[in-house]
Amino acid sequence: MNEYLSNLITEKVNQNTKNIDECSTREILELINEEDCGVPYAVKEEIPNIIKAVDILYESLKNGGKMVYMGAGTSGRLGVLDASECPPTFGTDPELVQGYIAGGDVALRTAVEGCEDNEDLGRQQIIECNIKEGDVVIGITASGSAPYVIGGMKQGKESGAKTIAVVNNKDSKLKPICDICIAPVVGPEVIIGSTRMKAGTAQKLVLNMLTTSTMIKLGKVYGNMMVDLKATNNKLNERALRIIKTTTGVDDETAKEYLVKANKNTKTAILMILSGYSLEEAEQLLQENEGYLKRALMQLDIKIEDDF
Repeated sequence: MNEYLSNLITEKVNQNTKNIDECSTREILELINEEDCGVPYAVKEEIPNIIKAVDILYESLKNGGKMVYMGAGTSGRLGVLDASECPPTFGTDPELVQGYIAGGDVALRTAVEGCEDNEDLGRQQIIECNIKEGDVVIGITASGSAPYVIGGMKQGKESGAKTIAVVNNKDSKLKPICDICIAPVVGPEVIIGSTRMKAGTAQKLVLNMLTTSTMIKLGKVYGNMMVDLKATNNKLNERALRIIKTTTGVDDETAKEYLVKANKNTKTAILMILSGYSLEEAEQLLQENEGYLKRALMQLDIKIEDDF
């Protein structure tokens, strides 16, 4: 028996749910819900480490670096999910935030056994991503011991990148080889070892914090408005129009007109409306202000009412 795995809290028997197979549907659901209630508190305990991670990510992305998630199973899927949401939400280049899962994209839908146990595959993934100094590798694994993730983290560190671990057990194998270890401990799972449940939920909350906080610091929002979104479908186009109308007070037709003029860039459209600038002038001003809409408006002494 693997002593390390058998000692993990995520592999222990949950005493609160040991008779769950005798419960009614309502009782099952209430037990799951009760267990889930502790997850946000476990994440809150890790905020000091999450702060350090966000500051590392901000400095990296601000200076031309990229962040890469690595994981296996549920952890890998969550990393790919978070990375794939960044371009439509924050208008980022797909290369800026990347996500990889042991076994490749096919493993997103179908379990690919054995790949997570191969440290060399993790190393190879980082090599193929051309990770270098200034980049950040984030390894996600509930146990903190998936060899694929460990290999990737080792290779990342050897390549000069910063490394961040997201795990669900204290004193994991990843902790000694990473710069920052985020470890929300959620206790034994409802079903023993099923880390797609509480552990996966905690990981998702942490990843939300990492990318969202970093993008806020990079000027991807105005207030809490998603001003850098890419209006690539009907839903996002409607959201872009609502944001333009809310922040500028213009009508539907004007919002549509300027969104087209700004090449579907919500932030640029807002600046054009409020400043009277041309597309080129607005883009130049945003560039001078590192993409921060609020800074650009302040430079022009334009203030938007914050009661939107």
